[in-house]
Amino acid sequence: MKSIKKLFALGLAIMLTLSIPFSASASELEDAPIDTARTGSLTIYKYDLSSAEKDGVWDSSYVSTGVFDQTGVNDVLGSGKAGYGYAIQGVEFSYLKVAEIVQYSESQADSRTDSHVEVLYAIDKTLGADFLEALHLADGANRYTNADALDDSKYFYQSDVLIEALAEALESNSTVVKNALESYIAENVGTAMPLTDAYGKTQAENLELGLYLVVETKVPEMVVSTTDPFLVSVPMTSVDGTNASDGGSRWIYDITLYPKNLTGMPTLEKTLRENKDDTGKHNGTADITDGYAHTGTASAGDVIDYQLVSTLPSITSESTYLSSYTFVDTLSKGLSYNKGDVVLEFFTDSSCTDSVAKWTENDGKFTVSYQTTDSGDSTMTIAMTEAGLSEINAAQTVYSEDTMVNSGYSDCTLRITYTATMNSSKDLVFGDDGNDNTVTLTWKRSSQDYYDTLTDDSHVFSYGIDLTKQFSDGKGNFSKVEFLVQNKTDGYFVKAQLNQEEGIYYVTGHVSKEADATHFTPVTSEETQGKIIIKGLEDDTYTLTEVRTDNGYVMLKQGIEVVISQSETADHCTADVQSEHNLLTASATVDGKPVTMLEDNGSTNAAAPLTVVNTRGFDLPQTGDHGTWMYSIGGVFLMAVAASAMFFTLRKKKSEH
Repeated sequence: MKSIKKLFALGLAIMLTLSIPFSASASELEDAPIDTARTGSLTIYKYDLSSAEKDGVWDSSYVSTGVFDQTGVNDVLGSGKAGYGYAIQGVEFSYLKVAEIVQYSESQADSRTDSHVEVLYAIDKTLGADFLEALHLADGANRYTNADALDDSKYFYQSDVLIEALAEALESNSTVVKNALESYIAENVGTAMPLTDAYGKTQAENLELGLYLVVETKVPEMVVSTTDPFLVSVPMTSVDGTNASDGGSRWIYDITLYPKNLTGMPTLEKTLRENKDDTGKHNGTADITDGYAHTGTASAGDVIDYQLVSTLPSITSESTYLSSYTFVDTLSKGLSYNKGDVVLEFFTDSSCTDSVAKWTENDGKFTVSYQTTDSGDSTMTIAMTEAGLSEINAAQTVYSEDTMVNSGYSDCTLRITYTATMNSSKDLVFGDDGNDNTVTLTWKRSSQDYYDTLTDDSHVFSYGIDLTKQFSDGKGNFSKVEFLVQNKTDGYFVKAQLNQEEGIYYVTGHVSKEADATHFTPVTSEETQGKIIIKGLEDDTYTLTEVRTDNGYVMLKQGIEVVISQSETADHCTADVQSEHNLLTASATVDGKPVTMLEDNGSTNAAAPLTVVNTRGFDLPQTGDHGTWMYSIGGVFLMAVAASAMFFTLRKKKSEH
């Protein structure tokens, strides 16, 4: 790195950046000496070299020559992709003249043993004080003292000293130095160049000759790190490199630069899992991979664990400070937030194991608000407060003051956790459509007037069972029938509530004891006869057991096994989300045999269908039926004979009298 900077010094231009060094067209080269009557210009092309290298169209070993390279740079980076290639639009550079170019001569009279001539840079003691302090050269430290007599209002520096001072300052504390130099230019009314256009180009013309400080003061969202401040001499001496071999022989007045940024986007991912207490199939740890996925299933009434994981952008100076960092989370109306449990935690690693800060709602670092959309969805807004942004931008927990390359929680991973509950109602979507849960991250840099956004989503699925009860002779009483439903996978019995108006049972929870389980009775209405529709079941194995039927009918011998399963499809989530993932589809079997699942409100594969028929019971013989009727008739006959005998006896006695 330092050897490259010394090479730049040979050209009397100091560019301490991770960049393609400056260049200019051959037609702009002029013979020595410097023409002090001329002015210069500075042209900057801003390209996404990070992406270009990743795509294999740019080689970072390219050596800049001081010559404008249309075919080697502009044609390569300005084409080959949609739009204008790798050009970055919306970048602002600001510049300020910080020194005059002076040629200084000295001889034996100046305490030297020989004659000596070299170029120095004269910096005003008052106007350049903050500039020199930022480079750790306060009060003229390391200046060329032999030249003090030239002008007592200025400090005179060799280019090597300025080069090394800026390099060492940036290496020891990049953020502090960047902030100081950005502030220095602003306070001394530096000039902001126009934002780079669609070609990534900006230009400053009619520049007085001298040494200029250039800083990058505005960056768009994909730029995660500003270019290090650099110094450039106008004019500069050409250097040899990839496409020129006349280094050291020409003055370049109109200079073209290709500074490099690190580019990329903050990341965002939303995932979920069923809470462990609600039979979530995971270990219940805080590990971001423990059961979390973009898709999952749950039963109505269950608690869902959600996590939002976002990698913060690089924060390298005040121009890249975040002035807004807000999450707007949306749950489809089949789910509800469990308010008050939002937690934010910052980690130095992407796997979220090395925690540096943990915030709760009571800490005052963020606010949480809830709303309901016109369509009935619930939204939760998590917004950083001024105190939270201040810590994110400038905390020294991760990068210490002495070795601060970046600032605050730059490049850290933010994890947000909260919970929600699946509603036991018709608002829940059943089947393959799933319940879509989105989150949008909106952020803004302090140097920008616009907001940038990222979106990601997750889906939670739930299903049902559609049981049709029949009697073989069509005469049974449905109200006498009862079923129990047990989740065999997780070992619990299902609790549900009947919506009388709809005639549908909505799952509300689960219990371990059979005595506490819901007894499902078929519903009869004008539209349906003997229906048990249960909505809000996750994908598991269930046993439906008939525990009661109408008098005179035969109950089922054993329980019915219903298995609801899931598998990934080739369909993806919404196209504008950051983390594209496959959606799920459901299938079912009844007693091991595949069935075609029913749709629900247009959502396919929503409920597993089955029909249960109770046949008539066999008539038992009526005990003593055969032969007993004659005794009844005989008894009646004897009674009649006895009555007749008594009648005739009494009549005879009466006649004798």
